[in-house]
Amino acid sequence: MDSLITAAAQALAAGDPLGALDRVALRDDAPALALRGVAMAQLGDLVRAKALVRRAARAFGPQETLARARCLVAEAEIALASRDLGWPVKALDAARVTLERQGDWVNAAHARYLQIRRLLLIGQLDEAQEQLAQLDPSPLPPSLRATHELVAAGIAMRHLHSQAARAALARAELAAQQSAIPALVAEVENALRMLNSPAAHSISDGESRSLLLDDVQALLDSTSLVVDACRYTVRGAGMSVSLAKRPVLFSLVRTLAEAWPADVPRETLVARAFRLKLSDESHRARLRVEIGRLRAALKPLANVVATPRGFALVTQVCPDVVLLRPPVEEKHAAVFALLVDGEAWSSSALALVLGSSQRSVQRVLETLAAQGKVQSFGQGRSRRWMTPPVPGFATTLLLPVPLPGG
Repeated sequence: MDSLITAAAQALAAGDPLGALDRVALRDDAPALALRGVAMAQLGDLVRAKALVRRAARAFGPQETLARARCLVAEAEIALASRDLGWPVKALDAARVTLERQGDWVNAAHARYLQIRRLLLIGQLDEAQEQLAQLDPSPLPPSLRATHELVAAGIAMRHLHSQAARAALARAELAAQQSAIPALVAEVENALRMLNSPAAHSISDGESRSLLLDDVQALLDSTSLVVDACRYTVRGAGMSVSLAKRPVLFSLVRTLAEAWPADVPRETLVARAFRLKLSDESHRARLRVEIGRLRAALKPLANVVATPRGFALVTQVCPDVVLLRPPVEEKHAAVFALLVDGEAWSSSALALVLGSSQRSVQRVLETLAAQGKVQSFGQGRSRRWMTPPVPGFATTLLLPVPLPGG
């Protein structure tokens, strides 16, 4: 390998893409193309980066399996950054195996972290955690140690393990500083800001307050009956009732929790749960049926009692009731929560993460675009959607569970 290629590779490893391009910008041999592609990716031109890396993979001869495997890993990272979640995972795994066989343990580990980051992004937390546990970051360079801890923090945040997330980010911050890569340091700082931003709001006895992730964890570990509007569950006394697939029942219990300890008029419950006006006896009958189903679902945590004007929530084993709701509530909050990371998403990637059809997601995006909340660029299959990051709140609690009903 000539001196310019070596110097460009060292510049990229140090997070200096412009320095790398100064050395190889005018060269079209395979190693230079690969380095140019990585440099363009670091500069944010992902379309150009993808084209250069693919040219490099074709330019390397069939016997240069190590170089071609490295190109595949680079292309996979570009795909992840551009939210192309349909990129062939088997190709990345094959490249990882090749790297391991030829002793390139650092790039093989990098390939594994790309696989785990994709799992984290699409919400497969258990599998991501299992694969992460198989990796020992201690012999890796600081940049990959920081990546390891960032992934660990992401998993912990989504599991609401705030202390584990803080510990992981502290290790990530140290490793990022050791790497001296400004972009990596900034990524860790952004993760810390998210962890220290309001993650939810609570309502109890008519009072509302913002909660950090630490507060959310403490609330869920407390003796309160928590009606969790982030995950559509009712929790208390070590028990949990999921109503994620029963949106009418959750709407009822949420409305009752907002008013606790007071009761809620029948008219309000019908309007919130059925989106109708209480106009005849059929609506009252339907409400009684759903209240009966709610009573059965909440046993033994709580009961719903009738009052002269409506119904009230009564705790069975908990001293009080707290409603936990997301920091941002709107009809399409799940889509907005993904777009708010500032990355450019395809509608197919959003559909994969949310477990919805691509056409349904496209309709949501068009609605958000009409409201000026998101914007698109590109045409056809290359069309991407994004929105500038919104400071001041975290979207962690919006991500794991799609909204019921849509």
